[in-house]
Order: sequence, then structure tokens, then C-alpha cells
Amino acid sequence: MKVRWKKYQFRFRFDAGTSRGILKNKDSYFIVIDDGAGKYGIGECSLLQGLSIDDNPDFENILQQVCSDIEQEKDLENMGFSSFHYFLDDRIHNDWPAIRMGLETAFLDLKNGGQRIVFNNDFIHGESIPINGLIWMGDKQDMMNQVREKLDAGFSCIKTKIGAIDFPSELEVLKYVRKHFGEQEITLRVDANGAFTEKNVMPVLNQLEKLRVHSIEQPIQPGQWEVMRRLCRETPVPIGLDEELIGSFTNDEKQEMLDGIQPQYLILKPSLLGGFHMTNEWIGLARSRDIGWWITSALESNIGLNAICQFTYGLKVTREQGLGTGQLYTNNIASPLRIQRGNIRYFKDDTWDLSIFDL
Repeated sequence: MKVRWKKYQFRFRFDAGTSRGILKNKDSYFIVIDDGAGKYGIGECSLLQGLSIDDNPDFENILQQVCSDIEQEKDLENMGFSSFHYFLDDRIHNDWPAIRMGLETAFLDLKNGGQRIVFNNDFIHGESIPINGLIWMGDKQDMMNQVREKLDAGFSCIKTKIGAIDFPSELEVLKYVRKHFGEQEITLRVDANGAFTEKNVMPVLNQLEKLRVHSIEQPIQPGQWEVMRRLCRETPVPIGLDEELIGSFTNDEKQEMLDGIQPQYLILKPSLLGGFHMTNEWIGLARSRDIGWWITSALESNIGLNAICQFTYGLKVTREQGLGTGQLYTNNIASPLRIQRGNIRYFKDDTWDLSIFDL
């Protein structure tokens, strides 16, 4: 068994605007597990600069060490997924969620034959997942153009980033959608990435409610539990926790957060939470508290996006998920993933281009 990693930089097709600045490039790390008999498991460790808790100078050293540990594990082929999770617990802390995500993906890929089948369900046989159309931050005209493109492409759920330009201009973009489409035709979601404050957020929520916005993700910066609890109790628009969930939490701390804040939704990004096992823990806690949730990718390449899609399909989701990042890069890894009429689908007859891995 050989285990190695590779760093690769992806280039955005456009300047991707967020409340944390403009993104032009995105680094990912890939783990390749080689069984020595022609099978390869590949997983992606996706880092978001300034957001991932493992955006850390020691990242590559930790990644190399855990790859070396796995390479020396003689019983890897006989492990199930649960056993592999506990194996990781002994070797890498939850402070390194992207590494855990990459390792889980590579392990499951190898266990399923090394064909990029991470979860063997009907998604890889052509079944689809409904997704939202994401509108990136920009000037008013740019965002309007993006909205028109998404509507023309058949999306029935539009999610806009807000908080970068002046809010009245962002509101005009939402008003444009509502002027032409009712809430039964188009679902509107907004993502603030913590752009507002305790003092100015409530007027924002009140204006969003007039436009029948479905939900707002992370309206204020994380870590303000008392303020967020009050907002979730008083808000006219359902609130989803996003960045609030990013960190190294024990199960008790997760429960304390959810019981303290009592949000309406959780926005779950496996690459930022520590992989599929950790995401399932959040889902279990949400379900037991009647908290809604959906899965969102986090700027992964098609390797990571494919794994998250297969995982998500297995959860039997019905509402739109945030899985539309595969078309962002000029140099993405060619894959069987396609977006059609607001759904993401895997075309099994198409092929992967894995040339960057020198397999």
C-alpha cells in the first residue's frame, strides 16, 4: 500500500466575490492510496483560506505524517468505514477536517474498487440531486446578469451572496426575481457570510421577509451565541448556521450550541466539518431537534464534489442542496458530473481525466 499527496492550484473562471474578498485561485490537496495492484483511491482536502480551521502552516507536515501512518497500517484493506474513522481518531485530531475529508474519500473510493465510487448508490446510475443556483457577489448589474443566466438555465432555487456591495443594491437584485417569479416558482436564499452586525441585521431581515426569502445563512459573525439565539427567536426569516459550525467541537459542545442558539437550519460542508462521519453526527443532532439542514460543497474540484454528491444522495434529500461548484474553474478535473435544469447528475458513460495524478 502506497499513500501520497499532491498539491494543485485551481483557477477561477471569474473573480469570485465573497464578503471576505475576491477569490482568483484556490489550492487543494489530493491524497492517493495505491493498493499496488492497479487500484487507486483518490480524496480531496479542500482548504478555504481564512475560513478552514486547518488553514495552518503545519498542514503539509500533518498531511505527510498521517499518509505515512496509513501506509504502514497492514490491516487497512480489512477495515470498514467505522473502523477507519476510529483509526483516524487515534492519529489526527479534529483540528484537521480537510485532511480527514480527503482520507475518508480516498479510503472509500479504494474500498469500492478505485473507480471514484465513494458511496455506491443510484446517483452514479443517473439519478439527480436538485441544487441551488449560486449568485456571486459583484456590482448590481453583474449580479442581475448572473440571476438571468440561472433562471434561463432552469434553476428553481436561487442563492445570492449578500454583504459585499451596498445592501440597497443587493436588495434590488432580489426584488428583480420577485417581480417576475412568486415564491412558489422560485425559492430565494441568501448567504451573508457574517457580513452584518447586531445593530444593523434586524432591518435587513425585515426587508428580506417582505420578499419572502426562504432563509439567510450566517447573518452575523460566528461566536456570538447569545445574539444569534435572540435573532433565531425573533427573526422573520429562518436562519441557517454555517461558519458557526466550523471548529473542533466535542459532541457535548455541538449539543450545547444547538440547544443554546436553536437555529432553524444547519448548512453542512463536509470539507470544513471533518468529513462524512462528522457531518452525519451533525445531521443526527439536527434531526433529534427538528432543525432543518442541507449539504453544501466548499469550492472543491470535481473529485471532492463527486464524493459529496454521492454522500448527499444517500441521505434521501428532497430540498435543493448547495452542490453547484464544479463549473467554477478553468482547469477543473474533467468528470462525469453535469448540471442540467437545476439538477446535478453523474453520467456514467463519461470519463474522468486523472492525468494530474500520474497514475
